[in-house]
Amino acid sequence: MLALLKKIGEIIANWWSEFTLQTKLMAVVTLMVSLLMSSFSFWAVNTIQQDARLNDTRYGRDLGLLLAANVAPLVAEGKRNEVARFSRLFYSSTSSVRYMLYADEEGKIFLGLPFSESEVKTSLTLRRRIQLPEDFMANVEAGNLSVLPMVRQHLTPDGELTDVFVPLIQDGKYLGVLAIGINPNPTAVISSNLTRDVTLAVFVSIWAMVILGAVFNALIITKPIKELSEGVRNIAQGNFKQRIDLPFGGELGELIFSFNEMGEPCKPRSRRRQMWLRPIWLLRARLGHSAMPPRSSMALVTTSWRGCG
Repeated sequence: MLALLKKIGEIIANWWSEFTLQTKLMAVVTLMVSLLMSSFSFWAVNTIQQDARLNDTRYGRDLGLLLAANVAPLVAEGKRNEVARFSRLFYSSTSSVRYMLYADEEGKIFLGLPFSESEVKTSLTLRRRIQLPEDFMANVEAGNLSVLPMVRQHLTPDGELTDVFVPLIQDGKYLGVLAIGINPNPTAVISSNLTRDVTLAVFVSIWAMVILGAVFNALIITKPIKELSEGVRNIAQGNFKQRIDLPFGGELGELIFSFNEMGEPCKPRSRRRQMWLRPIWLLRARLGHSAMPPRSSMALVTTSWRGCG
């Protein structure tokens, strides 16, 4: 395993060393910008999600206090059927409540919603215990009602569910606890999914723009410049039929058109130049076999060159 990782590291190092310094700097800057923008997007979407979670918490606390104030007198009088009827009406009138559980002083559940009509009797006689948050009973016994109701959250397949635990107190006597499950805010669910999608989309889009820019630079700018450089070299070597056939407009197209038009005027000029130089080459060839001193030969060549001008 270590050998494989070492081999992969060597391959990456060799691949990275093949790039120029400019390409490396561009890649590093792109990585930094993409990470910065992705982090900013994650922070923005996550802030929206946290606000939605706080709204769920506030809504659950207020709803729990309202229900507890209405059912506590009924629980104190032992009218559990009335508690069930009132809870059923309230549960059916709102879509934000996932469940409602009532437990007695010992934590044994005596009523749970939702339930079907055929399960009313069995639901009223349930003997399951409710799992209360830590320090819930300690705060109730100490009379520290400022921290109540207590709220906790847990993940479900449909999102993050908010659990609200409200003590049922009547005339200073603890009668039990009401637990309400609040469905996740649709905004929070959507933003939770968007957090990953938006962050990934921003990161990928920045790299895509950089890659597209590099491709555009290679196809639109680099290729014509290379063609022009090669054409100039060919003309310098005497190939006056060199032409560039690239479909470009604008200033780059005008440059290519001017280059193509440059070949024909250069051809007769090159011929005239060869005609001017031909007597000098002939004279030089003749002088090469004579016994004339070198200085005299050079002076004669210079005089002949000026005469051709």
